[in-house]
Amino acid sequence: MAQQQASSTAVDGIMNYLGPMTERPRFYSEAYEKNNLNLEAHHVAIEDFRGRRSDVSLAEAGFTLVDHPSSLGAGDDLEAATPRYIEEVRELVANLTGAPHVAMTRPVFRWSERDPHPNRVNSRPGRFVHVDYSRDSFHQFARQHLGDDPDAGHWLGGRYAAFNIWRVMSQPPQDCPLAMLDRRSTAPGDVIEGDSIIDSAVNPLSFGSSLYRFSPRHRWGYFSNMQPDEALVFAAYDSADDTLPGCPHSAFDDPTAPANAPPRASCEIRAYVYWGK
Repeated sequence: MAQQQASSTAVDGIMNYLGPMTERPRFYSEAYEKNNLNLEAHHVAIEDFRGRRSDVSLAEAGFTLVDHPSSLGAGDDLEAATPRYIEEVRELVANLTGAPHVAMTRPVFRWSERDPHPNRVNSRPGRFVHVDYSRDSFHQFARQHLGDDPDAGHWLGGRYAAFNIWRVMSQPPQDCPLAMLDRRSTAPGDVIEGDSIIDSAVNPLSFGSSLYRFSPRHRWGYFSNMQPDEALVFAAYDSADDTLPGCPHSAFDDPTAPANAPPRASCEIRAYVYWGK
């Protein structure tokens, strides 16, 4: 696939890709100083699909923007709002995918570095190109999210997939929006597996993740000026074709955002969907 060409709606952004390494990559949610990542910064054209939503889709590019008013607000007690928000997104994902069973994770709230909220775990934007799972951890989490469901064999016997649902809680413009890498422009050789380490004092966790080497084939996109009543939905993995992860992504500094733009606040939540046998 040809390299993405800059257009009148594209911005120039910097993406951090994984450079050559002799050891397995690992990165931490809190103790960044323990990361061993050899990151290389690349300038890329990031197409703004704000006025052209129909140019990308969940089935093809791996991401889509949908209208989804939510009761979640930036001034809410976020812990108290979590159960309600989980159910809102569960309904959204079920409607988008047609899957009869949807398992949800708890949401993760993040703020741009200008408003760090240091008392929250994993609260900073991800600044390198990645997909949240490796192939093995995707299948492992798919089993785990079913818990003691007596129909687990039925759900795992058919197709299942993982999705991320991302929304802003701050008003536009966003100083560091989320950019999406069109899955069709990636190849298995771009992917390097590493370890994501959630080094929380409560419920620490380590699991496989996917990082990316740079390729001139890659085509990037984003949606400028996202509103809190919109949701960016993107694929992470799909058992129907697990030879390649879903949609790689990364936060980036939007050069068109004014210096006094409000710090971006966002909420990300993950869903596993099962179609069954």
